[in-house]
Amino acid sequence: MLCPFCRQKDTSVVDSRPTEDGTAIRRRRLSSCCNQRFTTFERVQFREMMVIKNNGRKSVFDRDKLTKSVMIALRKRPVDQETIDKFVSKIYRNLEDLGQNEIMTKTIGKFVMDGLKELDPIAYVRFASVYTNFKEVKDFEDFVGNLNVYKSK
Repeated sequence: MLCPFCRQKDTSVVDSRPTEDGTAIRRRRLSSCCNQRFTTFERVQFREMMVIKNNGRKSVFDRDKLTKSVMIALRKRPVDQETIDKFVSKIYRNLEDLGQNEIMTKTIGKFVMDGLKELDPIAYVRFASVYTNFKEVKDFEDFVGNLNVYKSK
């Protein structure tokens, strides 16, 4: 394992334990060269999933990219990192459960939207504003208006 600080290969595992949801192994590592500590995660990957984008292009599913987009939606919201990790793991398991090698971006977006709606309504609106690609302010107003109607029922 390369140290992210000094880029040397000489690292050792200091501590190893399963994550709370049991879907990964968390390893604390120490670089022998620069004495910096860092964390890595080891996860089971059943199959390589391909994402089919709206323009038809395909790319390999990237869990880190999913995590990054969720974290952007949740920026400055009262949601801790452990909850975010569990949220992303749940989405990934749902995608795995589909049993498909190719998944449309729409499907991933729907899983994220449904989850964020329950987790944090502000993050839900933030994610929706990018995911649904609002063209005008009216589109945004309609979306938020429908959200309020949904909540009052």
